[in-house]
Amino acid sequence: MSPRRRRITLWVLFIVFVVVPLVEIYVLIQVGQVIGAWWTVVLLVLDSLLGSWLIKREGGRAWQALRSALQTGRMPAAELADGALILIGGTLMLSPGFVTDALGIVLILPFTRPVARRLLTTIVTRRLLAAGPIVGPGNARRPGPGSGGSVVRGEVVDE
Repeated sequence: MSPRRRRITLWVLFIVFVVVPLVEIYVLIQVGQVIGAWWTVVLLVLDSLLGSWLIKREGGRAWQALRSALQTGRMPAAELADGALILIGGTLMLSPGFVTDALGIVLILPFTRPVARRLLTTIVTRRLLAAGPIVGPGNARRPGPGSGGSVVRGEVVDE
């Protein structure tokens, strides 16, 4: 892993495990001061119930779309991306907090998911293009016998 990629990974982990929880705590405290602690808890529970219902509904739709794509023989790229986004959104909805719930809802809802899908597609495409092509056997990226290797002829004996 390159030093640049390692730094980016460390920053992402720092944001996910330090900044996001601090923002969640701050928002929870602010909401609790405005509407009260018990109403904040009730709102979080209702938010989780809404998220569970959305995950079930949209996950079922994504599964049906994936099955339909596979049955018709076309590549299910959008359906797989939708499934991944619903899974990530569902995970965010299950964690307590309003900020992660808002992001989870954006990833789950069918009218906002295409924007997230385009972003996901752009990121994956850039990563694949940055990795470069894998030309064939025996290159540095995929070791194995090259075209100049020796061939051992033999028979397979079943006993």
